[in-house]
Amino acid sequence: MPSSASPANDHAAPLEGVRIVSLALNLPGPAALLRCREMGATCLKLEPPGGDPMGLYNRPAYAALHAGIEIRTVDLKTEAGQQLLHAELAATDVLLTSFRPFALGKLGLDWATLHARHPALSQVAIVGAPGERAEEPGHDLTYLAESGLVTGTELPPTLYADMGGALLASEAVLKAMLRRSRKAGGAYFEVALNASADWLALPRTWGLTQPSGMVGGAHAGYRVYPCADGRVAVAALEPHFAARLCEAAAIASRDMTAPATHEALAAWLATRTRAELEAMSRTRDVPLLTMAS
Repeated sequence: MPSSASPANDHAAPLEGVRIVSLALNLPGPAALLRCREMGATCLKLEPPGGDPMGLYNRPAYAALHAGIEIRTVDLKTEAGQQLLHAELAATDVLLTSFRPFALGKLGLDWATLHARHPALSQVAIVGAPGERAEEPGHDLTYLAESGLVTGTELPPTLYADMGGALLASEAVLKAMLRRSRKAGGAYFEVALNASADWLALPRTWGLTQPSGMVGGAHAGYRVYPCADGRVAVAALEPHFAARLCEAAAIASRDMTAPATHEALAAWLATRTRAELEAMSRTRDVPLLTMAS
């Protein structure tokens, strides 16, 4: 069956009738293109003769990212490749790129040149950092570190800046189409991956996920604890959820920031199995999820 995110189940399909050509490799660009396809867009990806590096180091990820997307091999450094690209762009609404500006310029795809040749075309350019910093090398890890989202020596569990950047890029495609609906010409939209990391980091910047924050560890009902046969993610943040959790654990105090409450809840959870905690969650309507060790 198609997923709930597929155009077959999305009667809105906001990008139906929109054609996108992508030159973007690795993760952010293909993930953005996949989002656009799921919103109904017709998507063509032009890959260099060497292919997309994602296809070399993780074939299953590459296959998932490119489901339903037409792929052609084109050498943009040749005259034939350039002719093919511009023939496609003449019938395209949005060009998606992820090159640094210098590389785009060498291919004749800087915005000034592109807009002069295809005035109705919009471009969504994914870069590492905005403006003058767009030539700087970087990757997801460096952008997360810059935003304060790397707090130890372990790697983050997913590629937050890349996937956040993909969402911002698909949002930029929607902006381009909204602009077109208002009879405006093509426009340039720059999407910076470090800006996506900054956006994701805002809760930490505001103090919410700092160790002293309510969802950073200060609230006893919003933490990950060991249990008898694994771990449990407890999300009893609201007072009524916290009260039910404390009742189940026979904890008299309702001060969820008190060290004694933290200690008592940790001691009680350590003696309960995952099955017992899941049953308690269902019976008392307490939000939690158990996990294997």
